[in-house]
Amino acid sequence: MRRSLLAALALAAALAQAQPAQASPPLPRALASEMPMLRPLGEGRLRWFGLHVYDSSLWVPGEAWSLDRVFALDIRYAMNIRGRDLTQRSLEEMRRLGFTDPAKLRRWEEAMDRVFPDIRPGDRLVGVSIPGREARFYSQDRLLGAVPDPEFARAFFAIWLDERTSEPKLRARMLRLAE
Repeated sequence: MRRSLLAALALAAALAQAQPAQASPPLPRALASEMPMLRPLGEGRLRWFGLHVYDSSLWVPGEAWSLDRVFALDIRYAMNIRGRDLTQRSLEEMRRLGFTDPAKLRRWEEAMDRVFPDIRPGDRLVGVSIPGREARFYSQDRLLGAVPDPEFARAFFAIWLDERTSEPKLRARMLRLAE
């Protein structure tokens, strides 16, 4: 029994690595009509202990990603996740990456709680970084809201795109650094 459990855990850990995702579906209409220049750059699948959590893709206006240009991160979920849990996990990752100002984190927490919906399998959340201005969030075909704080946008998207991300293989796939 113990060997079976250890084998299952080892297999789950191996499967937890980022994997290729299925081809990116088109962006939500509300976003695609506003930013028709965005094209998919790379994509990946996140698994956690063997469970499919989400597929993600990075959309950029050219051939490469730049923090200084508009981009979109499209996440298509495969499981139920409460909006509040998305907020808390995002804050944990931001803190881990060095964003630790308590007043800012409180403001960002309130903003994410207002914007992030509860997620069901098949739902998508698309975050758009507009450098120097804000982060916008879309779900399915509507704008959920925006956080008009450029530092929030940097901190939020750093969760996936910073070199210190907790998911470096997923980052590499989205940035097309690994095939």
